[in-house]
Amino acid sequence: MKGKQVDKNAAILEKAITGSLDIIEQDREREIISRRFGLSGRRETLEQIGDMLAITRERVRQLEKAILIRLHIGSEEGTIENLAAAEKLLVRNLTEMGRVARVSDLADKIYGRKTTEEERSSVAFIGSISSVLTVVEENDHYYHGIGIAEYGDAHAIKARADEIVAIIKKHKQPMTLDELDEQLDYEHPAHIEAIASISKDLATLNGLWGLIKWPAVNPKNIRDKIYVILESKKEPMHFSDIAEAISESDFKRKNVTIQAIHNELIKDSRFVLIGRGIYALDSWGYKKGTVSDIIVEIMKKAKKPLTREEIVKEVLHARKVKETTILLNLQNKKLFVKVDKNSYTLA
Repeated sequence: MKGKQVDKNAAILEKAITGSLDIIEQDREREIISRRFGLSGRRETLEQIGDMLAITRERVRQLEKAILIRLHIGSEEGTIENLAAAEKLLVRNLTEMGRVARVSDLADKIYGRKTTEEERSSVAFIGSISSVLTVVEENDHYYHGIGIAEYGDAHAIKARADEIVAIIKKHKQPMTLDELDEQLDYEHPAHIEAIASISKDLATLNGLWGLIKWPAVNPKNIRDKIYVILESKKEPMHFSDIAEAISESDFKRKNVTIQAIHNELIKDSRFVLIGRGIYALDSWGYKKGTVSDIIVEIMKKAKKPLTREEIVKEVLHARKVKETTILLNLQNKKLFVKVDKNSYTLA
């Protein structure tokens, strides 16, 4: 059933594109639009099309603009055959996605799979000529997007995306959609997510939205990914479990070896070895050092002799080791002195 619906969606778009090109009388103008939008392959630049047609880049731009105006008028007047059905298809899917979406995400949803460049171009073309849709052109700060015109033009979409960026910057750490919703006036958090997805300045991971440069939402190297896994787990983990968690994550690149994980854990001061192969974050209050170092620290803080049970209890708060390991370290006479049958102090 799903396959039939996908085929139907593809047919709707194809018929709308054919109907749009049919109202363009001159072959040269149809060629320009087809090549500019990549309707028959990859998109071409003004220069490439100008060279092929033996006209200037500026003349190609003028012709493209004039053709799009005519197509937009045709959309408003309802004179383009099958376009209304394609517009309805896009609007229905955009409504489900939060009223705005990246062209690539919208195309993938309509086709029910990862789409080709030509298929994405078809969706973008319908958005560009439709009177009920609005298009956000791609640049350094925004992805190529399509929205329902009723809820705002491209300028409004970008302004809302910038507002979300500003709130997250001010917060200085990643935020959930619910946290953003408390500071924004949207009908539903899904609308916030849709707008945020248009911004190239933002990234999301594990339900959190943050700046693209923040490792917590956009980890670029193994160390960042280890940190995100431990931070989300919020408890110490064995390095092999960390490697497994990375391989099962939503990270873009997650093919890492256990040895690579172990090497990065050793190098980075944020990660503290607290047991055999078990690591924690220093931000949780763990400090680097051997079991003996931990005992020394505990005794210095106590400023009095401590019983064996008290020492074991405190060490186990800082290290995941066996009780016998702690007791063996207490036998170090260079560091610890037994003051009675069951108590110790610093040497």
